[in-house]
Amino acid sequence: MEQRFARESRCFKTSRIFPTDVNNHNTLFGGKLMSYIDDIASIAAHKHCRRSVVTASTDSVDFLYPIHTSDSVCLESFVTWTGKSSMEVFVKVVTEDLKTGARKIAATSFLTFVALDDNKVPVEVPHVIPETEEETKLHESAPQRAEMRRIRRGESKRLAGFFTMKYPWE
Repeated sequence: MEQRFARESRCFKTSRIFPTDVNNHNTLFGGKLMSYIDDIASIAAHKHCRRSVVTASTDSVDFLYPIHTSDSVCLESFVTWTGKSSMEVFVKVVTEDLKTGARKIAATSFLTFVALDDNKVPVEVPHVIPETEEETKLHESAPQRAEMRRIRRGESKRLAGFFTMKYPWE
């Protein structure tokens, strides 16, 4: 089976925070950050398998610190673990106060992507090889997260069977 180093999928995105990007608390709108996260994570997944990918789940987005208009955000993403056709991608969001240079990890996120062939059928992906301490820790703890995803997905499917699909006016 083909293998690739985690570093081969690593990518970065830096953005400035503008007044149009903030919410009523004058901090970065969470949905805007989630869009940045999904974008950079999809690029990492695509780089890892060199195939089209789809987001299978956003497993978590943990907002740790607010992001202000005086800040920039730098998102770093890379593939941490692979299944047969799926890839777990980690995204780290570092905020930097542009006036002082002070940095914080403002958010972290895990997403799962599935690789598709030209007919939109899931295909096998290369195994990922961690090298750094950070990559290794995330790689080693990935099976636990995969099991939690499996359980949560089953619960979501069970719950979805309970919900109505009627509109209120029907």
